[in-house]
Amino acid sequence: MAAISGLMRVMEKAARKAGQKLRRDFGEIEHLQVSKKGPADFVSKADQASERTLWDELRAARPDWGFLLEEGGEIPGEPGKPRFIIDPLDGTSNFLHGIPHFAISIAVQEPTLDGSGWDEVTAGLVYQPITDESFWAEKSRGAWLQDRRLRVSSRRHLDESLIATGIPFSGRGDMGEWIRIYAELAPRVAGIRRFGAASLDLAWVAAGRYDGFWESALLPYDTAAGCLLVREAGGFVSDYKGRSLPICDDTVLAGNDQLHSRLHKLLVGALKA
Repeated sequence: MAAISGLMRVMEKAARKAGQKLRRDFGEIEHLQVSKKGPADFVSKADQASERTLWDELRAARPDWGFLLEEGGEIPGEPGKPRFIIDPLDGTSNFLHGIPHFAISIAVQEPTLDGSGWDEVTAGLVYQPITDESFWAEKSRGAWLQDRRLRVSSRRHLDESLIATGIPFSGRGDMGEWIRIYAELAPRVAGIRRFGAASLDLAWVAAGRYDGFWESALLPYDTAAGCLLVREAGGFVSDYKGRSLPICDDTVLAGNDQLHSRLHKLLVGALKA
């Protein structure tokens, strides 16, 4: 096992502390009245509390770094310093409905050399509080689940492959585009799954549980850690145009080398139709 860096220990400590609170709050969901106001307001508070815990822990360890937060937005750090990209509760709808599939996602992104923008992601962690699984990666040091090295699936044939996706909802995403891609892929693969947490979808691609993943209309905190996990596990991540961006979020396609290429070809064909 690769030695865990001080930075990763800080990130995992923060995620586990926030995860304890999410587990406690998740246990209260079933006792809430099933109405729009009750559970939704409760989950919003759980989300905010998780973000605050992560902020407090990470800020104490790296006071000069910046933040990009799902709830709190962008908070600049000192010039030339990295930033944390945080989703304190990915899979909010699952959490709201008592489905035990959600995660905390933390990534570290480096600034460009000239300080004009943001460059590569160098560390990422996706923590699933219910299963107590910690997926983590650091640039050039591999991807790991706890102390076990991760590798993407070795499958080469689409008809043996299980592909994950996210389906547009509540006016978010392009349903027509998704339907065209689904119609092209579904007859050719072993199955398609929609579990509702993009960070975990990408972590599961890195772990070989899924063979591929596609989704659009995401945001950086949904995918920043997951993109690094897949790449450090030997996989490929791009946008729908095939570009390997530091963070693929507006559109994202992930898989091993062979499947990514085949999925991309089908996806491009579907979007041209």
